[in-house]
Amino acid sequence: MTVLLVMAKAPVPGRVKTRLCPPLDPDRAAAVAAAALLDTLDAVRAVPGVAPVLAHAGPLDRAVRGAEIRAALAGWTLLPQRGRNLGDRLAAAHVDADAAFPGRPVLQLGMDTPQVDADLLGAAVAALAGTDAVLGPAADGGWWALGLRDPAVAAVLRAVPMSTPVTGRSTRAALAGRGLRVGALPELADVDEWPTAVAVAAAAPAGRFAAAVREIDRGLTGRLAGTRREIAGRPAGPGPVAARVGGAAR
Repeated sequence: MTVLLVMAKAPVPGRVKTRLCPPLDPDRAAAVAAAALLDTLDAVRAVPGVAPVLAHAGPLDRAVRGAEIRAALAGWTLLPQRGRNLGDRLAAAHVDADAAFPGRPVLQLGMDTPQVDADLLGAAVAALAGTDAVLGPAADGGWWALGLRDPAVAAVLRAVPMSTPVTGRSTRAALAGRGLRVGALPELADVDEWPTAVAVAAAAPAGRFAAAVREIDRGLTGRLAGTRREIAGRPAGPGPVAARVGGAAR
């Protein structure tokens, strides 16, 4: 049995998806994060024969859609994240998942790729069964999934610079440096910025994430249209040249 390990922050306004602001405000960014997490939990739950584990940071009781998230986590093993930085937290989560399910391979993903589905995750689990590790590259140069037959190998992540354009390549090099065979998973886009969120929602239109993005995007579009109408209705003032030379445009 493979452990499917989800790394997630509690979707609390102001603490999650801050790169979506602007154009979003913290409440809407947290709503997008909550929808992404719920879709990810659904995808994991639909994969047969795996042990679902959530390594979480932040107070779930204060999260947007907290009751739904708690309900979706029924039967999951919950682990608190620990560590000073992302590399530490990732390595510790693999170790803690191994302690909960000794001797099992671990496939880890985050909450930034709500387009994942059970078929994709099932294929990743199957790929891991035939090699030492699998790595799913992200379009921004990072990675969205890491699978390890021996979760202790995740210690290499402590020395990998995270959230850079070369994080994916550096992670693969660190794994290969341990003599591991590393299989490749499909590349996905991480949802960190609003244009990416809109694109992912269009490509994967089912689910809570796409619905949340569509609703928010309609509101943003309506607000922009209202601003344009307001500007169009204002009396015309002096042009920039006239204002600069005291009304004598030349």
